[in-house]
Amino acid sequence: MTIATDLIQPDRGQDAIAIHLVNKDSFESFAKNLSGPQRAALAGQKFTGGGYQVGIVPDGEGWFAVGGVADPDDLSSWCLAKLAEKLPEGTYRLADVKAGPAMFGWMTAQYRFTRYLDDKDTEGPRVLLTEDVAKIDMVSAEAQATSLVRDLVNTPAEDMGPAALEAEAQRIAKDQDAKITVTRGDALESGFPMVHAVGRAAERKHAPRLIELEWGNEDHPRVAIVGKGVCFDSGGLDIKGASGMLLMKKDMGGAAHALALSELIMKMGLKVRLHTVVPAVENAISGNSFRPGDVLSSRKGLTVEIGNTDAEGRLILGDALTLASEREPDLIIDFATLTGAARVALGPDLPALMARRDQTAEQLIAAGTAHDDEPWRLPLPETYAEWLKSDIADTNNTHNNGFAGASVAGLFLDKFVGEGIDWAHFDTFAWRPAAKPGRSKGGAALGLRAAFHALRGRYG
Repeated sequence: MTIATDLIQPDRGQDAIAIHLVNKDSFESFAKNLSGPQRAALAGQKFTGGGYQVGIVPDGEGWFAVGGVADPDDLSSWCLAKLAEKLPEGTYRLADVKAGPAMFGWMTAQYRFTRYLDDKDTEGPRVLLTEDVAKIDMVSAEAQATSLVRDLVNTPAEDMGPAALEAEAQRIAKDQDAKITVTRGDALESGFPMVHAVGRAAERKHAPRLIELEWGNEDHPRVAIVGKGVCFDSGGLDIKGASGMLLMKKDMGGAAHALALSELIMKMGLKVRLHTVVPAVENAISGNSFRPGDVLSSRKGLTVEIGNTDAEGRLILGDALTLASEREPDLIIDFATLTGAARVALGPDLPALMARRDQTAEQLIAAGTAHDDEPWRLPLPETYAEWLKSDIADTNNTHNNGFAGASVAGLFLDKFVGEGIDWAHFDTFAWRPAAKPGRSKGGAALGLRAAFHALRGRYG
């Protein structure tokens, strides 16, 4: 992991540098209590109390910090993130307020992906002391899960192929005492034919596989977490252009979310019987690639005409959702970097959410809003399902009118979820094109905290 686990520590009166939080409205009254040289120091740093501003103020032989936030009495996850990024290494405590949710951003701001760097940037950590000891384990676990998503997505496809995803699942199984089952290569053809078809063109090193984790008390409600693991997407024979292929190492972002969420559920001991399903493939090109116009069989028994080989994520998810449905779970949540249409609609910051039940969607949205990870609901209008009709198979994998691409992809997945099962689908970007405080450029966890806190609220 590339984030320290002890960036938040209990406050036992240790020596620490004070941080004062102000906004533009309160800064003037705060500055009146400073000396002339201290006010001059802040003026020299152009500190006015604006959001994410950081000021350092001399104080005798030492110094203290001042941070600008929107509201010092109502902190969000990101209010301390710029301080954690900019302050010198050391130990800090907030003056007059509790960090609350901002502890999360304090940790995630210090994430670094250094795997391929000769200079690892060994600058020491910034540690925040808190009296809110009961929340440290939860915040740390959430930050670690976020870091895991970032690490997996940031790693290039050569080092994060299906075998590497399996290795990560093996680590989680070992650490959390979970059962793992893996079906690989040609063994997929009979039980998971769409996973096999999409992944069969990759070389043996990146052979496809279906990864399952099971954990928890069998008497608890069964919850399935499914994640799209396309470790690189060339587009197949409907090949992507160079610009479209450049970020396709992140097409396993759904699998990264599923594994990170599963480990977080295990660490926090949620009262569920967890079933995690990750179909892991590389959508490569070779003489045995599946083709436009082919008709694939599926685990569910439906036949699928291939309108476009670049709509492969929904194929492997179809088999995975069928498997998850066979255990009759109380709830299925899947994550996938599924459509460009979701990004056109919502941009990079908002994961698209689709759900069968309004109550489940409302739970996920409320949990995300409360934890600065808000999804945005898109519909699953049955009237659009007719766009997936095929003349020769039970369904096509794409439609050709260009409308409502995210929803139509969701409707395709819905065909493979068992009848009556509560199901929610996150079409997430898993990437941040530009850095924001606490949120580095690159791999991003979008929808992870929304899902976790909704599950925590639902199952305890």
